[in-house]
Amino acid sequence: MLLHIHPDNPNPRHIKTVVECLLDGGVIIYPTDTIYGLGCDIFQHKAIEKICKIKNIEPAKSNLSFVCYDLSDLSKYTKSISTPLYRTLKNYLPGPYTFILPASKEVPKILHSKKDTIGLRVPDNEIAKTIVRELNHPILSASLPGEMVEEYTDPELIHENFERLVDIVIDGGIGGFIPSTIVDCTKDNFELIRLGAGEWND
Repeated sequence: MLLHIHPDNPNPRHIKTVVECLLDGGVIIYPTDTIYGLGCDIFQHKAIEKICKIKNIEPAKSNLSFVCYDLSDLSKYTKSISTPLYRTLKNYLPGPYTFILPASKEVPKILHSKKDTIGLRVPDNEIAKTIVRELNHPILSASLPGEMVEEYTDPELIHENFERLVDIVIDGGIGGFIPSTIVDCTKDNFELIRLGAGEWND
């Protein structure tokens, strides 16, 4: 199903369709402030397994991240946030960044049984944020399988490629093809893991 959602004023009825799909264990492809991503409800284990199958990876060994609504939502899924870390997060979010942080007990075991960290995002994208707000908890986020090719920016082409693998492809306009900047914040000195769409000056 290809679902057109306005990027600035998402239709509540369309958002409700997406949220019901996620709560039902569905898998979606949705826009962020960087690239289109695969998403599901973080508490739907079968949906997580389905995403991992699409990407041919193991859940606990993979670098999957959560899309959170805001900093207060993000803080539930990591251990205590120090003042310097809070300042950094506040400075860069919402934006095209994934911060690797220590996972709290709220993070489902399937996602970190081999490691105690989780990637957390607050994208500057109205569709993604509205879905998460209405769902009332984060969605799992993973990049589409394969190379970052330009056809992954066009929702109609994405739909052609993935309609048999996912339940809903959201058309929120043309996406980017540069992924998020990844920063590891598990040590005292934050480490830049991947420079993507977001500038990093810390």
